Amino acid sequence: MRKKTIEDYVEMVYDLQQEKKPVHTNDIAAALQINPASVSEILQKLSEEGYIKYQKYGGATLASKGKKVAIATKKRHDTLTEFLMLLGIDKNIAEKDACEMEHILHADTMETIIKFVEVIKNCEATPFWLKRLKEYVKTGKLTKCPSKMIEVCLQHARKIK
Repeated sequence: MRKKTIEDYVEMVYDLQQEKKPVHTNDIAAALQINPASVSEILQKLSEEGYIKYQKYGGATLASKGKKVAIATKKRHDTLTEFLMLLGIDKNIAEKDACEMEHILHADTMETIIKFVEVIKNCEATPFWLKRLKEYVKTGKLTKCPSKMIEVCLQHARKIK
């Protein structure tokens, strides 16, 4: 089974599963807007591979193997969504793009994006360059960088070297 399919389905079960109640085929089919028979087939395969516990009319719950994959996938998805929104991307578009990106980015790239988002989230104030980027994305007009900020950036860059 493809990695993307596994990650998408276990993440969906994780999102839909509340208070350890089984997630039913129709719940997943409705969320993914696909045929319930297709969902049943995938759930059976996921069960055979140890990602979920599945009974035909009883629904699906995550096995520990599936839960690990779901949590990791959800973290990548949420971080990528946040990253794209930091860049000024609309939330709906960011969600869709994150869903694709979470499966294809190299682990090193993903780790760097996670660190970038953490740095920005733990910043006391929004960095001026991020404000400039968001304004540029919004208006399409790139303003000249304030000379005061150029000097601050250069001083900081010298300290890092």
